Amino acid sequence: MTVFTLKKAARLEETIKRSRFLALAEPVRTPEEAMAFIQTNSVPDATHNCWAYQIGDAYRFSDDGEPAGTAGRPILQAIQGQQCDQVVVLVIRWFGGVKLGTGGLVRAYGGCAAECLRRADKIEIIEELAVRCWCPFSEMALVQSRFTPLQVRVINEAFDAQGVQWELRMPEAVYDEFMEQFMNQTRGQGQCEVLQND
Repeated sequence: MTVFTLKKAARLEETIKRSRFLALAEPVRTPEEAMAFIQTNSVPDATHNCWAYQIGDAYRFSDDGEPAGTAGRPILQAIQGQQCDQVVVLVIRWFGGVKLGTGGLVRAYGGCAAECLRRADKIEIIEELAVRCWCPFSEMALVQSRFTPLQVRVINEAFDAQGVQWELRMPEAVYDEFMEQFMNQTRGQGQCEVLQND
C-alpha cells in the first residue's frame, strides 16, 4: 500500500453549528516532534485542543475533555483513511453554543481532519535501506554509474589503500537489483552489508 506524509504544514478552518474548528497538520518524524507541535500550537483559551499522530507503528490521540472516542480517535482514523504516516493533526474547537452530540462531534473532528489532509500537499514515503559497501578502486566508477538510475544516495564515503567504502541509502525495492549489479561489476570482490535502521 502506498503511504504518504505531508510536504509541509496544512490548515483548514470550518464552522459547524456555530462552533469554530481549526485543523492543523504537520509532517513529523518522532513522537517527540509530534508532542512539541501540539504543545506549541494548542490554544489555551480554546474550548478543546484534540489531536492524534501516526508515526509508523506509534500512535496516540487525545479527546481533551470531549466525550471519550468523539475527537482523538476520529482524527487518527482520518490520518489512516488518507493513507498518511509521519503526521500529526491538531483540531482546535471554540464552542459556539450549540451541542453537536456524540455523532456530530465524531463527524466534525474526523471530517475536519480528513478534509485538511485531503487538501494538503503530500509526498509518498519510500522505505529505504542503509547499506555499507566496499569496492576496489578499479570498479568504483562503474559501480557509481548505477547509483542515479537506482536512486541510491551516498551518505558517507571513505577511502583505504585498496578501494572505497560507501554508506548508502536506497529504496528497499531496488536492493536485490543493486546487489546483483554490484557483485557482477566488482566480479565478486565487493562487499556489502545492510545496516540496522536508526
